[in-house]
Amino acid sequence: MKKLWIGLLACVALSASAPAPGDGEWTSLFNGKNLKNWIVKIHHHPVGKNFGNTFRVKDGMIQVRYDQYGDFNEQYGHLYYKTPFSHYHLQMEYRFVDPWEKTAPSYTILNSGVMFHSQDPRTMPVEQDWPISVEMQFLAGLGDGQPRPTGNMCSPGTNIVYQGKFNTQHCINSSSKTYEKGEWVKAELIVYGDSLIQHIINGDTVLQYSKPSIGGGVANRYDPAQKIDGKALTSGHIALQSEGQPIDFRNIRIRKLPGNK
Repeated sequence: MKKLWIGLLACVALSASAPAPGDGEWTSLFNGKNLKNWIVKIHHHPVGKNFGNTFRVKDGMIQVRYDQYGDFNEQYGHLYYKTPFSHYHLQMEYRFVDPWEKTAPSYTILNSGVMFHSQDPRTMPVEQDWPISVEMQFLAGLGDGQPRPTGNMCSPGTNIVYQGKFNTQHCINSSSKTYEKGEWVKAELIVYGDSLIQHIINGDTVLQYSKPSIGGGVANRYDPAQKIDGKALTSGHIALQSEGQPIDFRNIRIRKLPGNK
């Protein structure tokens, strides 16, 4: 009886420390029907205004389009999931499609990405262009036979530690292959707070770094209270990017990892 009682106590203790329901299980962030649970923020516009129907849903995909723009006018946009995450495994598929918005800067050709550890869009002034965040950048080949890796790291308003050294470069290329316009590419992001971040493209780990923190440039006209240089980025919002090139996203899902807050 004594051994049985000890066993029952052990089971109760394990239950009390077990992950919350849903932790470790794959959960879809996109319902395939509408943008419920997502928040739009586009440069020059208040949070919540989906200017030009930039972000739309069709055929079970989130589409980014510019057919209602006229002039791009640096209207960089992001679509944020409503709640932040800290420790997680994110998966999605993306493909670039035509036509590129010709009034956008040339560097945006076949260029997009997913932001993470981002500030809440509701803390961004109307004229802030980029969120303080880290980006897993998506690129496609330009059709010139030259390599153009995807799954790179870019850092608006942030810095990282790369190969053991504090790094202030805005973008660092991954080791991925080059994928062309129209190809579906599977992108995965594994994030352990501020201790380890891995970028995975079509099953290959193509980039790894750690210790993201607030600092550096690129993000402009932010609320100074939001940019505390040197502050560790341990959690934040996930956001799909609109930068001038039409892109489709699908199969967006997340699995919380131990330590998620």
